[in-house]
Amino acid sequence: MIIKKNLKNSSLDKLYKELNELLLTRFNIRIQFYNNKLKQVHMIRENRRNIARIKTIISMKKNIN
Repeated sequence: MIIKKNLKNSSLDKLYKELNELLLTRFNIRIQFYNNKLKQVHMIRENRRNIARIKTIISMKKNIN
């Protein structure tokens, strides 16, 4: 799980990098899910929420600047 305090203190570049990594992970999780190879189904929800957290922080930082 992503720690919220670390995200709020990080720069936009780091946030975009983390977002890209999570999107790639989401793609891999989907492939595993559709091939019935995913053992930890909770990872889908966790990944989706982490993506939403990062997108929210990015939009907050953009509105401030």
